[in-house]
Amino acid sequence: MQSRMQNPAAVLPDAMSSIQQLFKAVHAGGVEGQTLELVHLRVSQINGCSACVDGGAKTARKAGVSDERLAAIAAWREAPYFTEPERAALALAEAATRLADRPDAVSDDIWDAAATHFDEKQLAALVLMIGVTNLFNRLNATTRQIASAWG
Repeated sequence: MQSRMQNPAAVLPDAMSSIQQLFKAVHAGGVEGQTLELVHLRVSQINGCSACVDGGAKTARKAGVSDERLAAIAAWREAPYFTEPERAALALAEAATRLADRPDAVSDDIWDAAATHFDEKQLAALVLMIGVTNLFNRLNATTRQIASAWG
């Protein structure tokens, strides 16, 4: 396998530094690191981004996510390993990633469940994490970035 080009964010250094600033802001938003990593991994699975799934699993392990939880993330609704706040974050992540799947992309029920567990600053961090992950998934999938190629 070979990528079509370098990741576009790496080609344009100002883009990468801006994205890194977003990640820094997200991680300062008060959401537990494991929750952010689970959100990143689930969004990347939905989008079929092998580079982000690979990197996301490694980063999640470093954040303390167990192999049991990593193995069950695709079936989080049926798995007993996730907290209620994590479930709310994962539901939000799925809805915000699959915008075209329903007329009301992120329903009030999904939003309200997340707002039950997260304050406005934390919700901002989650929404930004979902958005930045979707951005990277699209950059990587379009240019066929290779899993493990970034380290």
